[in-house]
Amino acid sequence: MSRRTTFGKAINEAMTIAMRQDPRVVVCGLGTDDPKGIFGTTLKLQEEFGAKRVFDTPTSENAMTGIMIGAALDGMRPVMSHQRLDFFLLAMDQLVNNAAKWFYMFGGQRSVPVTIRLIIGRGWGQGPTHSQNLQSWFAHIPGLKVVMPTTPADAKGLLLSSIFDPNPVVFMEHRWLHEMEGDVPEGDYRVPIGPVRVANEGNDITLVSMSYMTVEAMQALPVLQAHGIHPDIIDLSTLSPLDWGGILKSVRKTGRLLVLDTSNESFSASAEIIARVTTEAFGSLKQAPRRICLPDFPSPTSPSLSAGFYRRAEDIVETVGQMMGRTLSSESIRLQRTTPHDVPGNWFKGPF
Repeated sequence: MSRRTTFGKAINEAMTIAMRQDPRVVVCGLGTDDPKGIFGTTLKLQEEFGAKRVFDTPTSENAMTGIMIGAALDGMRPVMSHQRLDFFLLAMDQLVNNAAKWFYMFGGQRSVPVTIRLIIGRGWGQGPTHSQNLQSWFAHIPGLKVVMPTTPADAKGLLLSSIFDPNPVVFMEHRWLHEMEGDVPEGDYRVPIGPVRVANEGNDITLVSMSYMTVEAMQALPVLQAHGIHPDIIDLSTLSPLDWGGILKSVRKTGRLLVLDTSNESFSASAEIIARVTTEAFGSLKQAPRRICLPDFPSPTSPSLSAGFYRRAEDIVETVGQMMGRTLSSESIRLQRTTPHDVPGNWFKGPF
């Protein structure tokens, strides 16, 4: 059975189920026991499982990550939460040179079953050091799985799969998703790490999107359909390992590719996707692939600058129109917006 709940509550459910099943699962990180519980994702966990299994950590990301990697090597299954991806950059040495390489360097004799939850994306004026989307960094590292769920169901199912995966997983949550609602199966519901999710089936163009950009793609969908354009919308709920078969199958069907990325354009995940598609499915393409990403600048803080920095459903509609040789108006989307440009909808509780 399924019932409607939010993305954040689905995350909370996954950790609750994992901790009830396996006493080796511990949840920690800065703000874990705060009243807001990291967007509500860690609320009531300490009350049920105690302070030895659910606890706050010092503001020392590199040291604490190293401790959790050591705990994983000793048989624990830590879930370490970071309220900003940006803060976690202090621990890249531990993640890359220890966790990611351990299984390979020791011939598969010992793995590191640690899950690193990172909050990505923008909020009200979060600016250049609090809103980065650096998923391509992590996807570039051999030995790491990189998960980016969009729906509440995938958030629960993929987090459970990540916690019980034998190797390190970077689990990335866009802050604009935590209050979004969707149908979520009850109980121990798991989604395999890897396969893409087909959010919409169509024959005219393939939209490959990730994280919050899938939401923007779905907002653009009614306008595209009203103009007789029916896209395949492929949601990359896992970035590494990437389901190349699912992407190539869609592109070979539609002959057109537009990649929607939440990060900066140069050297992004979108670049790798376009490179692989043009290498392996060039004969199926009717035109050159395109992408919608952020400019190659740090994220601005001021509203006057951020208004022209981020890409939304309007940009998707206009770009698809150009690729189809048509002029499409996105005015209907703009008219329906009742919130400022840096707020996704009335449900958003930001800024954190």
